[in-house]
Amino acid sequence: MFGMTNYRSQSIIALCTLSLASTAHADEFFKDKIITIINSTGNGGSYFNIAQVLTRHMPKFIPGNPGMVVKSMPGGGNVLATNFMYNVAPKDGTHIATINNSIPLHQVLDGKGVRYDASKFNWLGSPGTYNSVAYVWHDAGVKTIADLKQKEITLGGTGVGSSIVIYPMVMNKLLNTKFKIILGYQSTMQIDIAMERGEVAARTGSYSALMADHPDWMPEKKVVLLAQIGGKREIGLEHVPLLTELAENEEQRQILKLVSSPIALGRPYLTPPGVPEERVAILRNAFQAALRDPACLDEMKRIQTDIDPVSAEDIARIVRDTVDAPKDIIEKAKAAMDNM
Repeated sequence: MFGMTNYRSQSIIALCTLSLASTAHADEFFKDKIITIINSTGNGGSYFNIAQVLTRHMPKFIPGNPGMVVKSMPGGGNVLATNFMYNVAPKDGTHIATINNSIPLHQVLDGKGVRYDASKFNWLGSPGTYNSVAYVWHDAGVKTIADLKQKEITLGGTGVGSSIVIYPMVMNKLLNTKFKIILGYQSTMQIDIAMERGEVAARTGSYSALMADHPDWMPEKKVVLLAQIGGKREIGLEHVPLLTELAENEEQRQILKLVSSPIALGRPYLTPPGVPEERVAILRNAFQAALRDPACLDEMKRIQTDIDPVSAEDIARIVRDTVDAPKDIIEKAKAAMDNM
């Protein structure tokens, strides 16, 4: 019995020593390193601005105090950056990414250009959730969804994998709206400029980004909100219907609920599959710590961004629920997107 107890004690000590050595190695790894945040949406806009703030605060919670920079990689409706993170980015913890929240949904509904499995990423969490809105320029001649069923208007988009394109595509098919989708813009900021120039008349995007990037648009009534996408109506937008509330039957409602699922992800952050677990843990802890740091929160307020962190575990669960959604609902949603 003494020998067995001694053996067990030695085994426990060995495991603890190995764990401590692994953690210490992870701590040493980030010293003198540069961590790159890949931003899938292009320069400017809320994703880019939040990432820039994190570069100034997240490193102080990472052992070794590495440097951190943002590199924008727009293209393919955010698929380009996602594929890069899955297949090309180093799997050592030196690359993390903020990607459009529609990426898991694009995987199951369209799949165009997809060379990733969203359920296999190491998710770090999200700064918070927000509703998206569909809105038109004030002189477009459209004030309601009913108007949009009668009059065609142009809508700017990046690529088919982006939520700002998925939402109007599904609205056209299910609700008989008449968005004429113009693809090819490299970033949401380019679409905003195009709206001001009269090149396009509408877009979809987060309500918080709209208020942060263009604080004059709503007070000066430069845009009209037609619908919002999310689980519940945004505070202050109680008069704007949810996409699911526009459904004409239960089947449409289920499809629109699946399509609205990315909203729960907010602006998620990830690192590639294959990164050592101890480094993933360090990055997750640093990400969440930065989002609780008073200095970071003050800077987020200056860019008019409310922070309500979502944990890595919750993000991973939402992604799995989307990727593993009931096949009949996925097929109905796919059918709603056919020939668009």
